[in-house]
Amino acid sequence: MAEFIRVYGLEIAGTLASIVYLYYSIRERVWCWPWGIFASIISIAVFFSARLYADMGLQFYYLFISLYGWYYWLYGKSRQGGDYVEIIRAKGLQWLYLFLAGVVLYIMILGVLLFVPDRLQIEKSSMPYLDALTTAASIVATWMLARKIIQHWLIWIVVDVMSMGMYLHKGMYFYAFLFVVFSAGALFGYVEWRKKIA
Repeated sequence: MAEFIRVYGLEIAGTLASIVYLYYSIRERVWCWPWGIFASIISIAVFFSARLYADMGLQFYYLFISLYGWYYWLYGKSRQGGDYVEIIRAKGLQWLYLFLAGVVLYIMILGVLLFVPDRLQIEKSSMPYLDALTTAASIVATWMLARKIIQHWLIWIVVDVMSMGMYLHKGMYFYAFLFVVFSAGALFGYVEWRKKIA
C-alpha cells in the first residue's frame, strides 16, 4: 500500500481536487477557483514526471486564470448592473478571435515542445503534437469559463476525450479516469448552463 501511495498519491490527490473543481464549475460556484488552484499545483509535479511539458506549463496558466476567474466571478458585474455575472454565448467575430488565438497558441507551444528540451538538456516531450493541441484548446476554454461563455463546455468535451487517450497511452490511469469524469461533467455542465442562459 505504501508503494502504491508513493507512486500514485499525487495523481490521486490531483484527480480528487479536479473533480471537486468540476463540481463547483458546473454549479457556478466561486469555490471552483481555489480548488482549481490546488489541483494545478499538484498536477505540475505529476505532468513533469510524465514528460508532458505542455500540460505542465498549462497548470501555471491555470493558476493565473483561476485567480482571474475568482476575481471576475466575485467582482464582475452583469450587463444589467447586478453583482451576478451571467452566462453568455460567443458570437460572430469572437469565435474567429478565439480560433485564431488557439492556432497561434498551438504553433507557439509546439515550437517550444520541439526545440526547447534540447536546449535545457531534458528529455523531449513524449507526445508533442497532441500535448500542444490539448494545451492550446484548454487555454482558450479556460479563459471562456472565466468569462462564463457557455460554449467552453463543448470545447472541453473534445479536449477531455483527446486527453483521456493521451493519459491512457502514458499509463496515467487516474488522470485518464479523471478525463472520463471531465467529459461527462462537460456534457452535464453544458446542459445545466443552457437552462440558465439569458
